[in-house]
Amino acid sequence: MSIWRVKPVAAFEADMKKSELKKVLGKWSLTAIGVGAIIGGGIFVLTGTGAYYHAGPALALSFIIAGIACVFAALCYSEFASILPVEGSAYAYAYGTIGEIFAWIIGWGLILEYAMGSMTVAVSWSGYFNKLLKMFGIKLPDWLTSDPGSYTGEGFSMNLPAFLIVLFVISILIKGTQSAAKANNMIVILKVSAIIFVIIAGAFFINVENWTPFIPEATQIIEKETTHNAYGLTGIVSGAAAIFFAYVGFDAVSTQAGEAKNPKKDVPFAIIASLLICTVLYILVSLVLTGMMNYEDFNPLGKYPDAIKAPVAYAFDIAGQAWAGYIITIAATVGLISVLMVMIMGQSRIFLGMSKDGLIPKVFSKVNPLSGTPKTNLMILGGVIAIVAAFTPINKLADMTSFGTLFAFTMVCIAVWILRVKQPNLERPFKVPALPLIAICGICINTYLMINLSLDAQMLSMGWLAIGVLVYFLYGKRNAKLGKENQD
Repeated sequence: MSIWRVKPVAAFEADMKKSELKKVLGKWSLTAIGVGAIIGGGIFVLTGTGAYYHAGPALALSFIIAGIACVFAALCYSEFASILPVEGSAYAYAYGTIGEIFAWIIGWGLILEYAMGSMTVAVSWSGYFNKLLKMFGIKLPDWLTSDPGSYTGEGFSMNLPAFLIVLFVISILIKGTQSAAKANNMIVILKVSAIIFVIIAGAFFINVENWTPFIPEATQIIEKETTHNAYGLTGIVSGAAAIFFAYVGFDAVSTQAGEAKNPKKDVPFAIIASLLICTVLYILVSLVLTGMMNYEDFNPLGKYPDAIKAPVAYAFDIAGQAWAGYIITIAATVGLISVLMVMIMGQSRIFLGMSKDGLIPKVFSKVNPLSGTPKTNLMILGGVIAIVAAFTPINKLADMTSFGTLFAFTMVCIAVWILRVKQPNLERPFKVPALPLIAICGICINTYLMINLSLDAQMLSMGWLAIGVLVYFLYGKRNAKLGKENQD
């Protein structure tokens, strides 16, 4: 059947030779892209939620489990990136191994990760930006900072900061990948410095009694009319699923393979390096935070009701170091710009790859000869993201973004195994060690974490994938370049 047709490796190699993208990214710029995508608002926000509702002081173990789940996928991504160093990420890998229908579903699922992730980050940035303005005595009117769904007043409303930050990021991206990478490098240095500051400064205010017991006994948290299972080993695992959103992004490195100077070596290096760097930082931050504040103090109905919204800044407030909140808020506000930048850049490259294959309209694969970027692609994508972020309540998007990511990770673990069986003699500059074991672990852990996401997110995500299948049969299958070549 034509829906199972596979794009030959030779066709990918031909695409690479014809590529108009400029090869300007070295291994450290690629690593910075990975770090830029991974370290965002998640570390400054999800730590409080993870500690109170899930793992307690053992939140560090949740970060380790989530990190391990990512490592299995990262190794599989790295092998693929060394074979097929093209834009398109997991979509391209599936097209070269499993078949067109699976490639389409993964590409459609990646929109959940990147485009919807971008909208979530834009809204998060707006929240931090408004908080920063309030620190300096400036307050924007509610109708300019609220989407119509969450606005309590009457008349017109929009989230203007979220709208404007997307347009600002698009203006940087269309100038060229090199200038975008330089901006990202500067922001990454700033936010990694801020996290190291939190770790070192916070270490002086740790009370070791807050770590006792390190793994609290399993219990139920009752809020209003809802009950929530927390703590114990189950809480640690559910915590890993809840904070997984903080890890979303290392696969963004693979979307930039078409612009890497030496993709077969540098992309695998950057994927693994960025993931390891961020995992270590996350573990240390979670240990410092739960040492500074007792996990029970993050209760939104307790003594410090606002602590769960900005846990890191609040921990320093309670320690009598309110000035640190300014540093953390500035770092989070600026830091989220690089997350948004990398996510939009990643989505545009996935669209570029799908468009080259004829699965979506040609307008997405036009590359501007001066900047070497898919300018029209970026402008369309930016316009949609800006409008949705400004006018839509996006409370479910973090979980939906995690679903899209976990789904892609699972499919890459399956695909790399299939390719090893189908084409064992293919040149692989990077090989996953103990492949069947690593792939099985990746498939099982990522599927398990997917099951542990909220039911609403699962249902919405499955609905999104069902719409994607419909779009494929109405447009993609008919216009696929591979199908037309086979007919010729």
